[in-house]
Amino acid sequence: MLNASLLLCLVIGIADGDTLTARCGQPGAYEQIKVRLGAIDAPERQQPFSQQSRQKLSSLAFGKQVGLDCPRKDRYGRHVCTVMVPPAGAPDDRPVVDAGLVMVRSGMAWWYRGYAREQTPQARERYAAAEREAQTRRLGLWADPAPMPPWEWRKTNRAARASTADPS
Repeated sequence: MLNASLLLCLVIGIADGDTLTARCGQPGAYEQIKVRLGAIDAPERQQPFSQQSRQKLSSLAFGKQVGLDCPRKDRYGRHVCTVMVPPAGAPDDRPVVDAGLVMVRSGMAWWYRGYAREQTPQARERYAAAEREAQTRRLGLWADPAPMPPWEWRKTNRAARASTADPS
């Protein structure tokens, strides 16, 4: 059942596997917002499976009316949201499927445990089980022999950029 507190919006852009742009409100008076899917982290553009992850989120949400539950903004000003999408095969139905959970279950994103405290205990259990299942079945990024979580990849690349920028 659709939560009455969800903000209904039209997804008009997909940046990557965990970021989208949505148009919320009435035509002529809408607000365009950047949304970061909460509880997940998708591969960065230069990482393996980045394009597949972006395509998966696009198939779930692009051009569809979604429900957003956005308890906070991140340091970049993006709304951090649980994104509910219509069920597969029923794009005009009410948004009742957790897109982040689908991304993790399909092996197109990691469960971002660093933000697990923002989830309910039930949501943490669902995300942990979905990630274990994707790993066991070697789905998506788990088919890689040594998948590197994006947060580690970013840290490694920051360190590499800093060492090449140092003229000493």
